[in-house]
Amino acid sequence: MSSVIPLPQSSLTPSAWGDPALAFLRPFLDDRSVTDLFVNGERGLFVDRGRGIEHVAAWRAGEGEVRRLAVRLIALGGRHLDDASPCVDVRWEGGVRVHAVLAPVAVSGTTISVRVPRWDAPDLAELERAGMLSPRQRDRLDELIERRQNVLISGATGAGKTTLLAALLGRVPAAERLITIEEVAELRPRHPHHVALEARQPNIEGAGAITLSRLVREALRMRPDRLILGECRGEEVRDLLMALNTGHDGGAATVHASGLSDVAARLEALGSLAGMDATTTARQTVSAIGAVVHVERRGGRRRVTQWGRPVLRDGRLSIAAEPW
Repeated sequence: MSSVIPLPQSSLTPSAWGDPALAFLRPFLDDRSVTDLFVNGERGLFVDRGRGIEHVAAWRAGEGEVRRLAVRLIALGGRHLDDASPCVDVRWEGGVRVHAVLAPVAVSGTTISVRVPRWDAPDLAELERAGMLSPRQRDRLDELIERRQNVLISGATGAGKTTLLAALLGRVPAAERLITIEEVAELRPRHPHHVALEARQPNIEGAGAITLSRLVREALRMRPDRLILGECRGEEVRDLLMALNTGHDGGAATVHASGLSDVAARLEALGSLAGMDATTTARQTVSAIGAVVHVERRGGRRRVTQWGRPVLRDGRLSIAAEPW
């Protein structure tokens, strides 16, 4: 990209990624503090190092160059980005996620979002040292894993749900078999017996999709000791709750919610997508989920803030907050 001002060379060698289109990413992939990169059309490049989103003033590109970059980055993940498919999400080897939206769907210009995972998943002790957990919270989370409670982790985007879930999975005994199911595989727990399943989007003809719901059912045939759904987004919540209600304890999942009090409404909405009414969703959740742990991001820092238990109140689902 001729008008892009070069950034400093990274310690990653060109052979590590093997494509000139990744040159602008290499300094940030080497920076362990970077979690997200964003290209907002001609407005430039932005990064998040945990202190909020920062503009990289030294990086510039025109709309045509950003579009070509987006097409190439998506192609590196094995998919095609064009006017017929203007919104595409891929995962590269190593766990980096890339999402791109072409103009004019992206009104202000082609938009690229890159999620950079931690190369070494932190454990609970490291999260405690980083200030995400208190010693009491760490003890409580250890107890949930030891007692094989089914755990739901809630929080907003970027709050640290996946990070906390990976740390919890790292506490599972090595003799147990973990099967994780994700739309885009991100979980990389420190565990010797981890099997990762990833959903597949339909091809250009609209065929070949493998949904999260199907993967939950497939995982049940793989003798999991712990069944983990990376994120509940739709009708797969029905399959997960049914699985956790039929003897598969010690499981876990995450769900988007802005607060612990909002989790019930979120689960009811997801249950409706699966054809379950509010009463059915409530009863299934109370029976299946032992604890809901909420994480938040405040002032650029991720913290575990609350935990509670699903309960029935007048036939509807509610999350009763518990003291740590």
